[in-house]
Amino acid sequence: MFTKISTCCLLGTGGHPVTVETDVSQGMPAFDVVGLPDATVKEARERVRAAIKNCGYEFPPRRFTINLAPADMKKVGNMFDLPVAAGILYATEQAKGDAADYILLGELSLAGEIRPVAGVLPLLLGAKEQGFTKCIVPKENAEEGALVRGMTVYGAETLSDAIKHLSGEKPLVPAKADAEALLAEAVYSGGDFQEVKGQENVKRALEIAAAGGHNILIVGSPGSGKSMLAQRLPSILPPMTVEEAIEVTKIHSAAGALSGKTLISTRPFRAPHHSASTVGLAGGGQSAKPGEISLAHRGVLFLDELPEFHRDAMEVLRQPMEDGVVTITRAAASYTYPSDFMLVAAMNPCRCGYYGDKTHRCRCTASSIARYAGKISGPLLDRIDIRVEAETVTYGQFVSPKAESSADIRKRVTAARKLQAERLKEEGVFCNAQISKDVEKYCVLTSEAARMAKDAFSAMGMSIRGYTRVLKVARTIADLDGSEKINEMHIAEAVRYHLPQDRLSV
Repeated sequence: MFTKISTCCLLGTGGHPVTVETDVSQGMPAFDVVGLPDATVKEARERVRAAIKNCGYEFPPRRFTINLAPADMKKVGNMFDLPVAAGILYATEQAKGDAADYILLGELSLAGEIRPVAGVLPLLLGAKEQGFTKCIVPKENAEEGALVRGMTVYGAETLSDAIKHLSGEKPLVPAKADAEALLAEAVYSGGDFQEVKGQENVKRALEIAAAGGHNILIVGSPGSGKSMLAQRLPSILPPMTVEEAIEVTKIHSAAGALSGKTLISTRPFRAPHHSASTVGLAGGGQSAKPGEISLAHRGVLFLDELPEFHRDAMEVLRQPMEDGVVTITRAAASYTYPSDFMLVAAMNPCRCGYYGDKTHRCRCTASSIARYAGKISGPLLDRIDIRVEAETVTYGQFVSPKAESSADIRKRVTAARKLQAERLKEEGVFCNAQISKDVEKYCVLTSEAARMAKDAFSAMGMSIRGYTRVLKVARTIADLDGSEKINEMHIAEAVRYHLPQDRLSV
């Protein structure tokens, strides 16, 4: 007998329909899986065989041929166990009911339990585009799948539960998930700005960076609070919209990084170690999974000890910082992942960390200091809008009362973002850092500010890219002030955040 069961395959962050065709015939007992399966899919034969038997069904000594169509698409992952088992039970007439309208996803244990799989959200989004409206997934993935509007999602604990639901013998209860409610309850757990003592200049720079979506580099001695400040940046970023949360959750789901969550409800904060490889940052590997820069999409990518990162790992950031996407090219296919993140980098002024520090003596030579700062290439530094120095916190600052809370700063940031979204809606972008053309149209300067900007361009030897970034930072400062035009105070502050490379070690 011949049967068909529908499922999906994950390629990149997209779900693609796959038909599991099962043919049962007489002859020498065999269990063959064809259709470009990877090793994980091939191993499904033994899991499926044991699961069927341990759930009380028969696995007759017949010749089973499983075809995963289309045959020219590589099948990767563990989500094919459940549809393969269901196909065998329907082909051997042990299952009843109509499964034609369903998408089936899930890994089977030897006992017949349905284990969770990665990528349920992007898989079901792809199935929805193909016209499917019902699916059976592992119970642990049901709420995640229920985020797909218009898709009825049933969570099953065992193979028997799924088959009994399809036959109508014991229907499952549809899962429910309310993205709006999950976002309303979201609380960022990375700390609050009121816990940070001193560093008012860095807090101001981070507020500007958050308001305009700008990349920022913090230079300071060990213990000055660079990491502490960076960790609290997401607490002042505007809340995520439902669309952004779904987009971010889709990436984390495809990467298997949801960690039991239904929805990523706060902006991501990713802090890879400086030993991270190019593949770890950009993505790739055998299955071309998203890397850290994609997992930081709509959030913050924090690179501590920036000069300690491998040169090729740092340089791989340049194109995604400009385009907001990263493309992974392999011999068989090319995958494009979103990577619209805020880069927050931190570094010491020298290798020992104390050059220019008022309380510690630097042990580095002048050439060593120059080499350390020179590890960051000019093109990469040119893509960092704000560069600010963090000084060592004094005792008086440490014992001072609590500073302004993240909630208060977030109100100003959100108000500035609203101004930008209204101003830039025709461009299809939502913050000043994303302005890629007609910079002069949106960054209108007063005559005094224009003269100051011209003088700064010549005196500091700025590149055109660096100059436009100064203008965009000034535009953000003006938005925080509620000013329609950029005045000389806004330009002066923006220029102060444009430290040249030879001043990183101060």
